Amino acid sequence: MSNTSVSPSAVADRVQDDDESPFVLDVRNEDEYEEWSVPGSHNLPIYDELLQYDFSTLEDHLDDLPTDRRILVICVAGVTSARAAEFLRDHGYDAVTINDGMNGWGRAHRQYEVDGVDGVVQVVRPGTGCVSYLVHDDGEAIVVDPSQYVDVYLEAAADRDLEIVGVADSHAHADHISGARRLAGELDVPYYLHSDDVAELDRVTELADGDSIAVGERELDVLHTPGHTPGSASFAFGDALLSGDTLFLRSVGRPDLEDGSEDAIRTAANELFDSLERLTGFDDDTVVLPGHFSEESIRPLATGLGDLKAETTNELLSYVEADDESSFVETIVESLSDEPANFNEIKQINWGKRQPTGDSEALELGPNNCAAN
Repeated sequence: MSNTSVSPSAVADRVQDDDESPFVLDVRNEDEYEEWSVPGSHNLPIYDELLQYDFSTLEDHLDDLPTDRRILVICVAGVTSARAAEFLRDHGYDAVTINDGMNGWGRAHRQYEVDGVDGVVQVVRPGTGCVSYLVHDDGEAIVVDPSQYVDVYLEAAADRDLEIVGVADSHAHADHISGARRLAGELDVPYYLHSDDVAELDRVTELADGDSIAVGERELDVLHTPGHTPGSASFAFGDALLSGDTLFLRSVGRPDLEDGSEDAIRTAANELFDSLERLTGFDDDTVVLPGHFSEESIRPLATGLGDLKAETTNELLSYVEADDESSFVETIVESLSDEPANFNEIKQINWGKRQPTGDSEALELGPNNCAAN
């Protein structure tokens, strides 16, 4: 952290720390803030004013800002926030700008060791709600669901003296550009994906239900769990269940991104119900490690399956527990949220039907909308 700026990664390291959580001041317009923001941040919608070097509203609100904490100011790309931070410093506040603004926040990653689970590193992108994993044993690692920022995984493996021997996607993603093929290509290792999601991709090691991927002296077991996509898979690794976009902590994966017609959604929702029944049949002490999150503040994102089934925060899972498939399907049909931004373009890239362009980073920025409700 410099005297005038801070990296989004440094913010990600602190934003979940209750004892040292920073005061984040978001100066974007209210509609942008409501759609997507740093958790716990505070909005003062003065973006248009700052573009004109108008600090009058900021000055009117100086008494609302803390004098005993560092203020981290964020905007879209870091320009207007830098102006606001400089104004605050001139008025005696300890204020810095967050480099690259929300664009940078969307690229930040943070790593967590998962307590009680041997050989799993969770990599969280707090700005997008995406979660990926480094599964490892005896000096070898498999990367699961990597983002397009592949250096994150290369560095994570190097820090732990691990050799990446394979890369897997739990499904063909619609919310973010997968880095799996690129990472596998750079390292000349297999890229794993279930056969039902391969589409036009080549150089894929196709997975099927019951397959296992060797990693060190252990195996990553493949479970075909369709519903979110036809080829959605979950992975069992010891006491851990990497549930991909099938089961989240507060919801389940939405079944409408392959085909948005009501009949297709109902068919996929029925498949999803069956997949969730299969996953809830695991031992209650199995640790569920999802592929996405929304507002959960716990880190790492991990919950015992028994606890997850006993909680009331996952309404759709409660229908599975009650064997109420009809209510499950109807709730999904009636409560689907907005689709992920640019999901059709992202899907085409992940299917190999088009190449990523210079705007690939911007395509996936925004709120996470992969959950069914």
